[in-house]
Amino acid sequence: MTKSLWINLPVKDINKSKAFFTALGFSLNLQYGARADSACLLIGESNFAIMLFEENLYESFIGINIADRRNGGEVLFSFDAESPEEVDSLAQKVVDAGGTLYGEPGYKDGWMYGCGFVDLDGQRWNILYMDMSKMPLG
Repeated sequence: MTKSLWINLPVKDINKSKAFFTALGFSLNLQYGARADSACLLIGESNFAIMLFEENLYESFIGINIADRRNGGEVLFSFDAESPEEVDSLAQKVVDAGGTLYGEPGYKDGWMYGCGFVDLDGQRWNILYMDMSKMPLG
């Protein structure tokens, strides 16, 4: 059975992308991706791994060209926050690090508070706080 899942993402500039994601609180894992054209980032308590590869290296793995993320998207990456205030703080860190908000922080359905952002390479992300005590059951 599968032991772990890793997400692999193409980036234009590995150094700028490392700076962007570490500004959001992701940590570098130097055990993997310590080359000049790649990096491994760990997220959350379970240390979920995201690998960043400069575009040429990424394309050598996938055997096709990278899709144009400005004209469409197939994946939305989401991670949780511990409070609405943390969502707001992370949203500001995104902007300060050079990312773009496509969804301003706010409530949805009375129990979720979040925002959406685009990283330096056009990948879409969602930061979400969920108040499970207010979640509708059904």
